[in-house]
Amino acid sequence: MGLFKRNPFGHILFVKRWLIRIFGGITHRRYRGFNELQIEGSEIIRNLPDTNVLFISNHQTYFADVVAMFHVFNASLKGRENNIKDVLYLWNPKLNIYYVAAKETMQAGLLPRIMAYAGAISVERTWRAKGKDVSDKKDVNPNDTENIKIALKDGWVITFPQGTTKSFKPVRKGTAHIIKEHRPIVVPIVIDGFRRSFDKKGLRMKKKGILQSFIIKEPLKIDYDNDSIDEIVEKVEFAIEQHCSFLKVIPVEEIEEQEKLNKFRKWEY
Repeated sequence: MGLFKRNPFGHILFVKRWLIRIFGGITHRRYRGFNELQIEGSEIIRNLPDTNVLFISNHQTYFADVVAMFHVFNASLKGRENNIKDVLYLWNPKLNIYYVAAKETMQAGLLPRIMAYAGAISVERTWRAKGKDVSDKKDVNPNDTENIKIALKDGWVITFPQGTTKSFKPVRKGTAHIIKEHRPIVVPIVIDGFRRSFDKKGLRMKKKGILQSFIIKEPLKIDYDNDSIDEIVEKVEFAIEQHCSFLKVIPVEEIEEQEKLNKFRKWEY
C-alpha cells in the first residue's frame, strides 16, 4: 500500500518523487553550471513548520522560478548552506510542496501537464486569458481557493501574487484574502536573473553565464485580525520588492532590458 500512497489531490507520491528526481537532475546545471544561483536565507527554510507555509515571490518565467524553488527548498532542508551543491538532496525530496499556476499554462502541452503532477494547484485567472488582460472578469472559482486551503493544510504552497511575469504589476487581492483567512506563515522570496537566463516559459536556456539571485526573507509580520486586505497587499508588494517605490532604484541596464522585452512581446502571443 505504501507504494501507492497518495496526497490529498490523488497524486501517487511514488510517481511524484521520481518526477522531482528526474526533472531535478535534468535542470540542476541550469542553476549550477551554465548559470550560477546565488542564494541567501536557506536557514529560514530549515526553521519552518512542515505545513501551512505560504511562499510569495515575484515572477519572471513560467516554470524556471518554481523549479529553482524546489531545488533551493530541498537543498536547504538537507543542510546545504545557501547552495545547491550535489543534487542528491533530491533523492528523498519534500513531497508536500505545491505551487499555484494558471490552468491555461499547465494545460498548454504535454510537458506542463507532466510537471503539474509534481505539485501544481491550477487556478483560473479571472483577469487574464490567452496571455492578454481581459476586462470582463469572471467570478473566482471556489474550487481554486479550496484547493489552496487543502494544500496549505498538507504542506507548503508557492504563489506569485502578481499573477504575471511582468514587473511591478499590482498584487492580486486574492492572495491577501488567502493570507487573512488561512493564517499561514508567509515567507517572501525575491528572485532576479531568471528573465535574462531563460525564455518566457522558463523551459529553454536563453543565455549562459548569468548570475541568478534567490533571496529568502524572514516571515512577514501580519496581524491577521486587524490588518485590512489593502494593508496586507501593500506588505506583500514591499516584501517581494514590487511596490511602485522600488521603481526609483532599478538599474538603468535592467530598464533597457525590460524595454527590449516589451518591444518584442507582441510576437510572443
